[in-house]
Amino acid sequence: MQPQQPAAAPGRCAGRHFVRLTAAYWNGARRWTVRGAIVLLVLLTLGQVGLAIWISYWHRELFDALEARALGELLQLSLTFLFIFVLTMAVTALHMHVKRWIQLDWRQWLTSLLLDQWMSRAHHYRLQFSSGEHDNPDGRIAEDIRIATEAAVGLAHSLLYSVLILGSFIDILLSVSGSAQLPGTTLMIPGYMVLLAFLYAGAGAALGLMLGRPLIDTTNRLQTVEANLRFGLARAREHSEAIALMQGEGFERRHADRLFADVGRGWNRQTLAYLGIVSFSTGYGTLLPVFPIMVAAPEYIAGTMSLGLLMQAAQAFQRLTSALSWPIDNLGELARCRASIDRIVSLYDDIRELERQQKPNGGNGGHIELQRSLHPDLDIRHLRLATPDGQVLLDDFNLHVRHGERILITGDPAVTIGLFKAVAGLWPWGKGEILLPDGHDMMFLPQHPFLPEGSLRAVLSYPREPQHYGDGSLHRALECAGIAWLAPRLDDSEDWGRVLPLRAQQRLGIARLFLQQPGWVFIEEATDAFDAKDEICTMEMLHHELPSSTLLNISLHDGLDHFYNRKLVLGRERPRAPSAGARPGSGVAVLPEV
Repeated sequence: MQPQQPAAAPGRCAGRHFVRLTAAYWNGARRWTVRGAIVLLVLLTLGQVGLAIWISYWHRELFDALEARALGELLQLSLTFLFIFVLTMAVTALHMHVKRWIQLDWRQWLTSLLLDQWMSRAHHYRLQFSSGEHDNPDGRIAEDIRIATEAAVGLAHSLLYSVLILGSFIDILLSVSGSAQLPGTTLMIPGYMVLLAFLYAGAGAALGLMLGRPLIDTTNRLQTVEANLRFGLARAREHSEAIALMQGEGFERRHADRLFADVGRGWNRQTLAYLGIVSFSTGYGTLLPVFPIMVAAPEYIAGTMSLGLLMQAAQAFQRLTSALSWPIDNLGELARCRASIDRIVSLYDDIRELERQQKPNGGNGGHIELQRSLHPDLDIRHLRLATPDGQVLLDDFNLHVRHGERILITGDPAVTIGLFKAVAGLWPWGKGEILLPDGHDMMFLPQHPFLPEGSLRAVLSYPREPQHYGDGSLHRALECAGIAWLAPRLDDSEDWGRVLPLRAQQRLGIARLFLQQPGWVFIEEATDAFDAKDEICTMEMLHHELPSSTLLNISLHDGLDHFYNRKLVLGRERPRAPSAGARPGSGVAVLPEV
């Protein structure tokens, strides 16, 4: 899959979609455990706010004691502070533990949800051919879900904390700041420092939002190009042998440079977006501790306010403005969370669109309907194969395959491979109906078998667990496939897709047939790396070891016709006259039964 170019940011409804998407987590089967954790988190947040209020009054008493030079009261305050200190550490530690549990649990649930969708019904394969904004789905599942869940919980907590601090310290600031006379008039302004705090924070929020608006777009752009760079490097690693044989390192190096240049441009754009907001935030934060003291200093000098009240008022002002400045302080995190949410929702919506297209009459151009039959045969009815862009490969194709038949399929590779993928459920583009045999397992053997990293035992047993088969069955399968020399290495762990040559890899795929003994086998050029003699020996072994299995083999090699009951020659043009054993429009030729 080629990485897609960054597209316009999703609409503003992504946040609402994300809330609906994750509602099942908060209201699901484990809702009481989750809600209990949330309630505990809220209670601990209330404890943090209570400790902040307590420390505010403690500071007031401390500065009053210093002003009065009361040593005995200072010692008592020291013991009180020790208790507050220990309690603060305990509440903070427990709060962090609960918050991180919720973040991980939510991430695990959402990751499982998207993995189920992505790995279901070949969506991970078909998504490569569908339109939409879903580049790098693995990165969206692994990274964007982490960012979204961690940031969402962190932002929700900090917002709750700020709201509680706002309500608490407004009352404190009202009680300690008194009233001020408006210059040039006799008008008194009660709680004037509260009004100043709102004006100070409001001006800061307005300017900060204006300066920080570009952050959302630039952050989304940067995350996209970073994902493209990771994908490009991972692709080069996966195809390192082919690149080395073609001496394509220079091309790959230039391609990586272009990808990193996109990252550099995205980074610089984000830097420019950060520049204004960071400069403003620095000045805003530097002025904050000084401003309330300078405002309230005349009252202290006039003797109407004690030193403790002055410092408490200054601290309450800072707490209040910090709470009011929550949007500015968290603008970068909000942008990062929003960008990740957009990417998660986009991937989920595109997968759901694939599911919709798989339903009857779900897609605009129809689809290939795949379902289980009530009979032990394979039945293909009025099949039209098309490319994802609508080009017809095969039209009105009909085929009935009886259980136990051996059929050789040859012809146009695009058509034969399209048929292979359609029966496997990977190719929905087109129309028609495929009825799979009832009561029999089907095994599809592609040209390049997938060899997961791990022990050879696990590779051979895939997709079942390694302990599913005994050593005797594994040795027998390797021997029948002509790779008995690998038997002593059953418990060796390697990257077998790199260690073994293609011929040995294809033999491993054949060995899985001997091991799993499926009732139906559909092979896609899985012996094309064999020489003629080895291919004939393999076919003889398949007939001997799987005598009752149905075999459909796509092969372009000659000399294999005598192994099969029929031979289907598929082309893009319909034949002039249908052959016996096939329905009109099938485009097949049939060998006599043997």
